Amino acid sequence: MTVNESRLVAEFLELVQIDSAPKDERLMADALLRKLASLGLETYEDDAGKRIGGNAGNVCAVLEGDPDLPTLLFAAHMDRVSPGRGIKPIVEEGTIRSDGTTILAADDVAGICAILEGIRAVREQGLHHGRIEVVFTVAEEGGLFGAKNLDTSKLKAKAGYFLDSTGPVGTVIVQAPAQKSIKARIRGKSAHAGVAPEEGINAIAAAAKAITNMKLGRIDPETTANIGVIRGGTATNIVPDLVEIEGEARSRNEQSLAAQAAHMVEAINAACAEFGAQAEIEVIDSYSAYHMKPEDYVVQLAVRAAQEIGLEPVQQGTGGGSDANIINSRGIPSVVLGLGYQNIHSTAESIPIAQLVKAAELVVSLIRTSTAM
Repeated sequence: MTVNESRLVAEFLELVQIDSAPKDERLMADALLRKLASLGLETYEDDAGKRIGGNAGNVCAVLEGDPDLPTLLFAAHMDRVSPGRGIKPIVEEGTIRSDGTTILAADDVAGICAILEGIRAVREQGLHHGRIEVVFTVAEEGGLFGAKNLDTSKLKAKAGYFLDSTGPVGTVIVQAPAQKSIKARIRGKSAHAGVAPEEGINAIAAAAKAITNMKLGRIDPETTANIGVIRGGTATNIVPDLVEIEGEARSRNEQSLAAQAAHMVEAINAACAEFGAQAEIEVIDSYSAYHMKPEDYVVQLAVRAAQEIGLEPVQQGTGGGSDANIINSRGIPSVVLGLGYQNIHSTAESIPIAQLVKAAELVVSLIRTSTAM
């Protein structure tokens, strides 16, 4: 199950230094199209970029194989959070980190590199395999927009593996929540705050009362809720007549999710009624939950492949959504795999080289083990 560690690390260092951001993945997409083609895969770029106002689409590729063997999908995302431009990676004591001024972008360059190196190893070692599909998505961060605009009718996979999670390699995310986004425009009435405040209706005060009355944070073991954005007001001497708030609720239990979203909407309506304000509320189903069972093929293959390379697989749920939520809803059973990176979405982000190597070995093991299951 040998992979080339020095090549893997070099490629990781190369790719994290290519600037990439949601809807601005052009340079990364071009690099990955070249790399996949050089590995002998049939590559194409879809029109997701045009659909979402970005400059690159999802990068897709296929390596044909034995048609009697199951088709596997491997996926990761090309974008990263801020500050993610001008990354200067540092290698020290077996770990890769940034210089502290930016993130490292191991989320999700580690996933990309594990897939590329895994396929290289399979090709170099002449391992028997079925059809292998690869998707590198755009705009995963903040909305899963690339996956939502992916034409999955072209995919034939029996199992999908999204390399995009915390937890050591061997972690298999078998449950993930659904999410509802909640947007509200609270309309009050403007007035001079010093001369005639009683003639106004303070939209900020109504919003504050609504948020105060909401149950937020950890609601139960499967459910969370948050208000993350508030916009409103123009000057301190004007009673504000408009406030916009944005929040979300997530749960692995659909009934709990519906109840939490309804509670948040009711809190807004009740506060507006108390203040004499008006509310325009939009509840959007961002993505659905998925629940994989131990007996599902996608889980059994992940467990066995991890064991084959000396790992103790751990099946667990998560509170975060990913592209796997979207692909599961399109009928391709998928799980997310841990990559061993730490402190993602922060300037303290890092990844042990040993974990990066294990992730690439797991890709090889998934392909190899699938020929015997």
